[in-house]
Amino acid sequence: MPWNFGDILDAIEPVLPPDAPAFVHGTRKITWGETSKRTNNLARAMIGRGAKPKDKVAFYMRNRPEYCETLAACFKARLTHVNVNYRYKPEEVFYIFDNSDAQAVVYGSEFRDVIAEIRPKLTKVKTFVEVTDGAPAADFAVDFETLAGTGDGKKLDIARAPDDEFFIYTGGTTGMPKGVIWTHNDLRETSLIALRKLGPVPEDLEQVVAAIKLMGPGSRLLPACPLMHGTGLLMALSNMLSGGCVVTLQHHSLNAHELWKAVEDNKVATVVIVGDAFAKPMLAVLEEQPGRYDTSSIVNILSSGVMWSREVKQALLNHIPQAIMVDSFGSSEAVGFGTSMMTKDGEVATAKFQISDRVKVFDENDRPVAPGSGIKGFVAMPEPIPLGYYKDAKKTASTFKTINGVRYSIPGDWCIVEADGTLTLLGRGSVCINTAGEKVFPEEVEETLKLHPVVEDALVVGVPDEKWGQSVTAVVTVSKAGDFSEDDVRQHVQRHLAGYKAPKRVLIAGVPLRAPNGKADYKSALDFAKRELGIG
Repeated sequence: MPWNFGDILDAIEPVLPPDAPAFVHGTRKITWGETSKRTNNLARAMIGRGAKPKDKVAFYMRNRPEYCETLAACFKARLTHVNVNYRYKPEEVFYIFDNSDAQAVVYGSEFRDVIAEIRPKLTKVKTFVEVTDGAPAADFAVDFETLAGTGDGKKLDIARAPDDEFFIYTGGTTGMPKGVIWTHNDLRETSLIALRKLGPVPEDLEQVVAAIKLMGPGSRLLPACPLMHGTGLLMALSNMLSGGCVVTLQHHSLNAHELWKAVEDNKVATVVIVGDAFAKPMLAVLEEQPGRYDTSSIVNILSSGVMWSREVKQALLNHIPQAIMVDSFGSSEAVGFGTSMMTKDGEVATAKFQISDRVKVFDENDRPVAPGSGIKGFVAMPEPIPLGYYKDAKKTASTFKTINGVRYSIPGDWCIVEADGTLTLLGRGSVCINTAGEKVFPEEVEETLKLHPVVEDALVVGVPDEKWGQSVTAVVTVSKAGDFSEDDVRQHVQRHLAGYKAPKRVLIAGVPLRAPNGKADYKSALDFAKRELGIG
């Protein structure tokens, strides 16, 4: 049957225990009984303020229950989610609002000044909703709690469609952010395909309801990474649609003590992270104070977006032996390329993924790559995939290609297909370094750099060079600057990789290497390296 997220929520809410938690944020708890009414009220209020099916709603806030409640309300009102990176400067925020044609903006009060600055140019926005934490809303906005708390809370009488849309704006590594257009049905189907291989799954709403009646509410999930990033967002969405509980953290940056305390207090089953940038601080707390926090509820820790090192996974398993460490390979443009799982009894090499049998790999001339051939290729996922990029036909045509009559999503991830069918991921083509005619994939070098005992994190960029075309350059953070030796780090890489892949220079970072979502900020690293090396 065709899927619509609003229909799923309407179906499951009446059969969930009304006192079952839907969202937890510190000491604040919102039950499913409460959120059903609140999101119905909010959906009705948005429609009452002029929002029509497929109108866009921009989400400009940190992790908190209101993000998920607004998401549910948009599904119910047939409105389209647009995520906004809260690290953006005012002009960048304006770009997202304007490019997406946002009809409404829901924002946290901490961003009021940004909204006020760009509001005169936001001629398409008809409604501003402020999440205020009890303080008065701006005079140009309506208070979120007023909308959520006003009304009878009854289900909307509205006919929805499987092609209702869901946007994920992705920054990528080059150019301006682009809105990836998913339909509800395609996004739901792509997640069910993998589950069907494990056994029967609900194929219609009646089966979904029957499963919840039998098994009760879904599990408890903590997205440590921002909800404005696809990894945390899609996992929270999946959890909501199974009647689970989403636990969010209050600190503006990762606080590992807060995280483990929330796991203990709420019996969290799944923690969602983005690679070592999250895992290393989490591990440090467990190493410093073993046994302080009860982690027995953890079933899995899931990472996506960047590669997650084997050594950190192993160390976490020493403290959480029952858990499964899941590395998910995918992107905003293609969910579910492959997975890499590690338990205390089994190791998996970093960047090696067991791929879905739907996934194909094509070379630069769109020819299939044979397993074990050693030929580098691009990973490709067939439908269901996104419709394309919003208002960007050129980028849509280059990413969503038809090969031999089949439409694929090819985001640009390079890999090698091993003889056993597994993929060894090399990196995203847009940051591939061309040095003296050789391709160097930054993530391969970065993972090797991070094996050095002094290096905590690393990004590798291609700096313009008259001799080499691009010079492989590493920007690293270190545990102790006094122990850092550039030559020693370079020699460490040379012992593990071909000589041309070793950085010509290794610089200690003077800028953050990652955004709050854990994704690599290659642009900042490259700009920093060029400044340090005196390159204009």
